[in-house]
Amino acid sequence: MSSPSKRREMDVMKLMMSDYTVETINDGLNEFNVEFHGPKDSLYEGGFWKIRVELPDAYPYKSPSIGFVNKIFHPNVDELSGSVCLDVINQSWSPMFDLLNVFEVFLPQLLLYPNPSDPLNGDAASLMMKDRKLYDQKVKEYCERYAKREHIANMTPEEESDEEHTSDEETDPSDDDDDIAGHADP
Repeated sequence: MSSPSKRREMDVMKLMMSDYTVETINDGLNEFNVEFHGPKDSLYEGGFWKIRVELPDAYPYKSPSIGFVNKIFHPNVDELSGSVCLDVINQSWSPMFDLLNVFEVFLPQLLLYPNPSDPLNGDAASLMMKDRKLYDQKVKEYCERYAKREHIANMTPEEESDEEHTSDEETDPSDDDDDIAGHADP
C-alpha cells in the first residue's frame, strides 16, 4: 500500500483527469472545490453545485469532509452549512473508496434516494414526507435559484471565505447574499 500522501495525490489527479472541474484552494491537495452536476432522471437534473472537499491528513484511512457550497434543498444536506449526512462518508468509510466514488456513486445516490428519516434539514424531510408534490416543487425552485452554472462560476474566493467566517449572530438578515450555503464540516 502506498503512503497516504501518495494516495491523496493519486485520487485528486484521477478526479482532475475525469469529467469534473477541480479548483484547488491555497495550491494544495488537502482542500479543493469540485463542480458537481445533478444526476440524470432526478429532481436535481440540470443543477450545478460547487462541492467543497477537505481531505484529512489520514486520508484515505479517514473520510473526506464533503459539503455543498451553494444551496440545495434536500433532507440529508444542512441548508446553512452544506454539510452532507451520508453513512458511507460519515460512518462506514473505507480506504477502498476514492474520490471518484464520492462524485460518481455516493453523491448521485444521495440525490436520487433522499432519506427523510435521518435528516439534516428537518424542513425538507418533513415536507417530503407530508407533501411530495410541494417538496418536488421546492427542490426545483432551489435548483433554479441557486444551482445554475452562473451561480457557481460567479462565486469569488472572497465570497466563499466570507461565508465560512460569518456566524449566525453576524449575519444581516437584509443581506441578499443567501445563495451560498457554507462549507464542509471540519
